[in-house]
Amino acid sequence: MSTLPHLGEAVGTNARLFPDKLGARDLSRSLTYYQWNERSSRLANALLALGLGKGERVAILAYNCVEWMEIYVAAAKAGLVAVPVNFRLLGAEIRYIVENAEARAIIVQNDLLASVEGVRSDLSIPPGNYIHFGDSITPRGYQSYEALIAKASGREPSTRVLPEDAWAFMYTSGTTGKPKGAIRSHDSSALLAVITALDQGFTSHDTGLLVMPMCHSNSLWYATLLAYCGAACVVYDRRSFDPEHCLKTLSGERATFTSLVPTHYVMMLELSAATKAKYATDSVKKLLISSAPARRETKLAITEQFRNSQLLEAYGSTEAGWVTLLRPDEQLSKLGSIGRELTGSGRIRLLDEGGREVPDGEVGEVYSRTPYAFRGYWKLPEKTAEAFREDYCTVGDMARRDAEGYYYLADRKSNMIISGGENVYPSEVEALLCSHLKVKDAAVIGVPHDKWGQVVHAVIIVHEGMTATDGEILEWCRDKIAGYKRPRSLSFIMESEMPRTATGKIQHRILRERYVGSIRGSV
Repeated sequence: MSTLPHLGEAVGTNARLFPDKLGARDLSRSLTYYQWNERSSRLANALLALGLGKGERVAILAYNCVEWMEIYVAAAKAGLVAVPVNFRLLGAEIRYIVENAEARAIIVQNDLLASVEGVRSDLSIPPGNYIHFGDSITPRGYQSYEALIAKASGREPSTRVLPEDAWAFMYTSGTTGKPKGAIRSHDSSALLAVITALDQGFTSHDTGLLVMPMCHSNSLWYATLLAYCGAACVVYDRRSFDPEHCLKTLSGERATFTSLVPTHYVMMLELSAATKAKYATDSVKKLLISSAPARRETKLAITEQFRNSQLLEAYGSTEAGWVTLLRPDEQLSKLGSIGRELTGSGRIRLLDEGGREVPDGEVGEVYSRTPYAFRGYWKLPEKTAEAFREDYCTVGDMARRDAEGYYYLADRKSNMIISGGENVYPSEVEALLCSHLKVKDAAVIGVPHDKWGQVVHAVIIVHEGMTATDGEILEWCRDKIAGYKRPRSLSFIMESEMPRTATGKIQHRILRERYVGSIRGSV
């Protein structure tokens, strides 16, 4: 059977075809395709020499840096499974993902060592398989990333990697409060890259600036796409988003593409006219906006600032890949739409609770049949079964379709909050709040925020005879959950005021109607 090469093979081919061409870089270190391929081969052989076998998992905890590009390619070459961990997570959250994935090694950037050391005694990783990079001094109990690469063979690993083999576990937040490991295979990742490149017009002449976290699907998808095209991947390795610096980087790198969330665009557009005028953006030909709706004014301002660029808006998920695309000529005529199917991506069905397709104009659950869908959730067969209806995949989003076949999201995974492009599931935050000694019950909703799109607002019931203050609860949450998930504001109510269904479930929709509009999140 004919199949597409995996990422490691694609980078290897590019290394032979144009070895001196820029392959991957961050803002301090560059790799030609030859160097990228050779270092990745060495890292792959080093990991195998540590005793890791095909199909075993390697966790990665790092800020954006070019090492991500080496690690993803090395995993593909060695037949290992990359488990990217969000650097915003705290110790207990990191421990859950590493242990759930049964990772046999972990690669940690120096500035995030404390996050691992705080839970290391609870991890099942063999003592010799802790790998460190980002500082010249290797801490006790860790292997040096650079030393491992230096002493390993630069030959291609002999591991036989099959198209259907897992390449990455992408952990997504779950409505149960625990993240789920979505299994992405080599063939699905390769096909997603090729179809996206075809539909969005990428070539070997592109230079993509990867701003979104490299532990997220968005940057992984575009990094893979750029590598398959033989284009240049520039990893934006700033710890926090600086709108002027990003604009300067787009200009200095002569980038032709970047993918941002609406919050990022708004921050850049709010810069003074004098500041924006300092940086040439004529090289930018394509821009993607995703993860949250964008207003008409924002889209108009983007096209004004980036005059040579076409604006694309995409909808998808870690599980399904890209599902729809709103093309440049549709941005204003179909405002609010997430577009139509990608070329060659498959079919979409909107189904009611009984599994019947709803007519145009009515809301149904989005099921997509994409050729690059995930292979299921790691160790969660029941959740995997719930995600599929025959060969159609869903993540629970609701949408309607108009008479011309354009889709409009009605709700994001029912109650999901999107804050600065990050997904926040109320159940996870609610579970934490309910572990406070004074909290009897809690419900979490998203409230509007000018910068982040939404932030978390908690509605709390305290135990009878107890009192609590906003400051007390907010401070208690500070070191227990990632910052973007923490409540920014609170409302205290009586038990009788909490809206519930006949079976006792909290009605988040009613809470949103009650509080959204009267509360705006604070920075």
